[in-house]
Amino acid sequence: MLIIRNELTNLRCKLESHFGKSVDSSEVRQTVARVLSDIELRGDEAVRYYTQLYDGADISPEALRVPSRELEAATQSLTLDERAAIEESIGNVREFHLKTLPESWTAKNRHGATVGEVYYPIHRVGCYIPGGQVPLISSVVMTCALGQLVGVPEIVATTPPDPDGHIASPILATLKLCGVDEVYCIGGIQAIGALSHGTASVPAVDKVFGPGNAYVNEAKRQVFGKVGVDLLPGPSEVMIIADSSAEPRFIAADLLAQAEHGTGKERIYLALTEESMLADVNQAIETQAIDLCHGDEIRKILENNFVIFLVDNLHQAAEAANLIAPEHLELQVEDAELDNLTTLITTAGAILQGHLSPTVLGDFTAGPSHTLPTGFSGHSFSGLRATDFMRRSSIVRYDEDSLVAARSTVRKFSSMEKLDAHGRSMDIRFT
Repeated sequence: MLIIRNELTNLRCKLESHFGKSVDSSEVRQTVARVLSDIELRGDEAVRYYTQLYDGADISPEALRVPSRELEAATQSLTLDERAAIEESIGNVREFHLKTLPESWTAKNRHGATVGEVYYPIHRVGCYIPGGQVPLISSVVMTCALGQLVGVPEIVATTPPDPDGHIASPILATLKLCGVDEVYCIGGIQAIGALSHGTASVPAVDKVFGPGNAYVNEAKRQVFGKVGVDLLPGPSEVMIIADSSAEPRFIAADLLAQAEHGTGKERIYLALTEESMLADVNQAIETQAIDLCHGDEIRKILENNFVIFLVDNLHQAAEAANLIAPEHLELQVEDAELDNLTTLITTAGAILQGHLSPTVLGDFTAGPSHTLPTGFSGHSFSGLRATDFMRRSSIVRYDEDSLVAARSTVRKFSSMEKLDAHGRSMDIRFT
């Protein structure tokens, strides 16, 4: 646990020093480069080798794709309540992102020519669904449902298998409910390699989506350019800003929830305007952590990756939040302060306002995608949107009159840039 009192100078350096490096970045880069190169060279054979090496599962190329009957059986295995919960989440996500979709348009420019934009879905996308200790069915909803909404023709999903070569039934069921029929038992670097380079069994995609560990993110970084990538989201983060109106039990519960993801690298932050509340929050954490399933992992996060800010006022708390750019930011403050405080914060991935808006709502069902920037990247990136599954083309149409109106400007630019072929491509239309 790190406690910082009213001192935000060089905050990022202090935090990076406190958290340290969980893995050697040079080792990660070299490992990823080696695996990706091998997959590009040997295809399915390399995928099988690394799946056995990293996941302990020996899966033949013919068995990589999950049969349709397994997807359907997984859907049928859901209870009525489980299916209703998944469908409610999908519905909220679709309705939220439907409001964000752009429309194609045309207009006249200053020359009188027709210009505009046309939007359409990316043809084939790959959604990486993390495995690990828990079946993250919410990650299926928060990626695949967006692709389905915009009409992506081919949505592919990959997720790590267990040692027996199987994928958790709830993940398969949720994929099916999100309209995904092409699912592969592949995780880690080898999944990103197969999706980007393509193999005999896994046709390449145009863009890769989804969160992952350091190796998955580095793989996405290295294949960028060959394929598109969404974000490089890492382990979960939450920051809570709390004033005297906050309930220590709520604060504790929300911090514990985000420390529960199981990677061991989660980061949790708490900014308190009342130092006197700290003892109550710590006591509530101890009390609630006793009977949690992942209690041991959570305690490690509390010991190593928990940072507390003791601030004089909410303005200082907002300043800390802007420096950290947290993935999730909870504002557990008086209702009268919510709007003003929100306007001060410009780098958070998602802002959850008020005492009754825990991050878990954003994790599972509120509507916005929970795929959000982490590791300070919120300074320049936003969370995943439906438009990330689309691309746009600009359109330009000139006629005789508008071409005449543009001729002088084109001549000037071709002269200034010393590109006479450019100028000739205009002038030849007048001869």
